[in-house]
Order: sequence, then structure tokens, then C-alpha cells
Amino acid sequence: MFSPSSQQVIHRLHMPYLDDELHHSGWNAPVSTFGDTGIERNCLVLPGLRSGRVYVVDTGSDLCAPSLCKVIEPREIIKKTDLGNLSSSHCLCNGDVLISALGDAFGNGKGGILALDSETWEVKGNWESKEDVPAGMFDFWYQPQYNVLITSDLGEPKFSLNQFSIDNLRKGRYGRYLHVWDLSTHHLLQTIDMGEDATPLEIRFLHNPNSCHGYVTCPLEGSINHFFKTEDGCWRVEKVIQIPNKKVSGWRYPEVPAFPFAIVISLNDKFLYLSNWLHGDVRQYDITDPHCPKLVGQVFVGGCLEKGGPVTVLEDPELDCQPDPFVIQGRKVQGGPQKLQLSLDGHRLYVTNSLYTPWDKEFYPKLVREGSVMLQLHANTEKGGLCVNPEFLVDFGHEPSGPARAKEMRYPGGDCTSDIWE
Repeated sequence: MFSPSSQQVIHRLHMPYLDDELHHSGWNAPVSTFGDTGIERNCLVLPGLRSGRVYVVDTGSDLCAPSLCKVIEPREIIKKTDLGNLSSSHCLCNGDVLISALGDAFGNGKGGILALDSETWEVKGNWESKEDVPAGMFDFWYQPQYNVLITSDLGEPKFSLNQFSIDNLRKGRYGRYLHVWDLSTHHLLQTIDMGEDATPLEIRFLHNPNSCHGYVTCPLEGSINHFFKTEDGCWRVEKVIQIPNKKVSGWRYPEVPAFPFAIVISLNDKFLYLSNWLHGDVRQYDITDPHCPKLVGQVFVGGCLEKGGPVTVLEDPELDCQPDPFVIQGRKVQGGPQKLQLSLDGHRLYVTNSLYTPWDKEFYPKLVREGSVMLQLHANTEKGGLCVNPEFLVDFGHEPSGPARAKEMRYPGGDCTSDIWE
């Protein structure tokens, strides 16, 4: 049963600036602090991917009507860190909030991690040691039991944040590295070369605090890689999922890559879910054996390969025919599945379908004109399997200020993509 306000926008909080590109978000306190009466999870941290600005949103005063309580301007961040193009936010148990930065103030690929005080919201400076400046940065995740923090590498912001260009391939403009850091000393321990133009992006450790296993997406090569610590103390990466390109006509390039950008892992570490933004499907993998994921669920909810559209699939190693157009409650859904969020019990998988403004405009112009949606998929948590809930739809195409594009989703009490246990 749905509540009377289910699937409705009940509050809107407008930011004071345009074009920040609020890409990812994070909380001011980790789940491991629950029960500590001196620490509350009451602020949502929103970094600006394009502006380098940070918004702190008060969710504790009124959960149903969040308010803006702090704006950290780019000039303050640049003055103390020389970092710009802020991406992912996570909180540490010591009270610091860390935000990854793709590059410096000029869009060069000299990335880093910004450290903020979660009580005063003072810019403390760079988290990483001065001697170890990474070539690139995008997402990060840490595992306290192994005293490591691992970062990914999108590439130089002045190239990677503009429209995709095939001319930038094989020129070192897209990322290729994973960096392994000492969580205590902030020194770089190991750099893993994923290969040219691999673009490792979203990183997720398994939730079990004793596990040394995790996954990272590589959108441009359509793969998911598994990383883990070996017996000799080093970290290793292996490709465990490879989604083949589709040979097509009627598209801007002769092949359509899968572009698996987002992943989420169930709290019991049994399933991994990924979104294929261009192909249009959401996939469920059984990762009971982290070295050998097994595809157990798949559903198409959009994409550019739909039957009857401008794109004709000429060769597909996976499917016999093109997927049908995705329509729900009379609404033709534009774009492909992007961000994912999973309920704590693992049964409900929520999906939005906007990636990033320049890329949305390039690959899904109708999505920009008509707005995006939020969907709910039912996940079988025993044998595996996915299906769309036809009764659930949040449509952002008729917002008062015009069609909007939804992206990341958060649960106030904790969720599968932001919580790290010690």
C-alpha cells in the first residue's frame, strides 16, 4: 500500500545558483556513529561537479522540508586546496567529510580530496599527503579494517566533462588508474593501471567490514572490475563482467557501448546491480563468489536501442531482437537507467535516468526536453530476478520551473550506497 503522498514531490529546495551540476551527495555522519548521542546524521552534503561549490542541506530540523544551512564557495576551496570539479562525498568517523575533486581550479587532471569539518564546515585542506598527488580522481570508498581508501580516475575535467568525443580516445585524456591510499597516513600505497581509456568510475566495497573485496565500473569499455587484497598484501584487479558493444546503424558511432556507470550492492553482499545507461537495461548479478558474478536478473527501462527508433541493431551477441519501447502509466520514458538506490531489505530497487547535463543533451535530447522519471523495480532476493512495478512512477517532466532531471537518491536513516561499517 502507498501513502497518500507517495510518488509526489512534497517539497522543493532551490539552490541559489544555476549550473552547479549536483552530481553525487553524502551524509555528515556515517552509520557506525549511530547510538552516539553527540553525533546526528542531519546534513546532506551536495558538491558541485561543474562549479566546485558545496551545499550543506539541513535534513534534521524538518525531514520533509530540508533547508539550506551552508554554502561553501569555490574561492574558499581553491584558496586552501587548489581543487575544483567536486564529485563524491563520504564521511569519516573522526568528524571529517571528504569530497573527491576531479582536478585543479583550471580543469587539469591534478585531482585530490577535500576535507571539511562536519561541525563548523570549515575547509581543512587537502586530505592526501603533499608528496602524493594523484593524476586523476572521481569516486572513492574506504575500508577501515584494512586501513585503505581507494580512488578512481575519470580523466582531465577539461576534456571529460565536455561532450564525449571519440577524438579524445587514446590520448591520455580519459582515466585509467585506481589509487590505493593508507587511510591513516594519507600516503599513496599503490597505483593500479586499468588500461588505456578504462575510465574507472564508481567504487564500492562489499558491506562486510571484514571483506577486502569490491567493484569498480569502467563505462567506456563496458565492464565491471573486481578488486581485492592478495596474500602478499598488494591489491589486484580482475575484469569479471564484460558487456559487449552492439553494432548498429543510425547512431552517431558504429557501435553502442553499454556504459555501466552506477552500481549498488545489497546489504547482505549477495547481489550487485548495475545500470546500462546507453543499452537501457538494469542488471542483477549474484556475487556470492566475488570472482565470478552470475547474471540472474535483467529488465529494460529505456535506452537508445529500442525497437522502432532511429537505431537499428546489426549485431548483438546477447539479444535476438531489440527491446520494446518502455512505457509506464502512459508515459514514454526517455533516456536510460542511471543512478540506483536499494532499500535496506533488498526488495525495492529505485532508478533514475539522468547522468550529466552535457551527456544527457548529446545522447538523449528528448530527456532534457521532457524531464526524467524515478522508477521502482522489484528484486527477487532469493533466486534473483527483476521486474518493474507498474504502479510506481515519479514524473519530473511537469515541475513548476520546467522539466527536471532527477539523479541521486538517499535514505535519511542510511542506505546501500553511502554507509561504511568499521
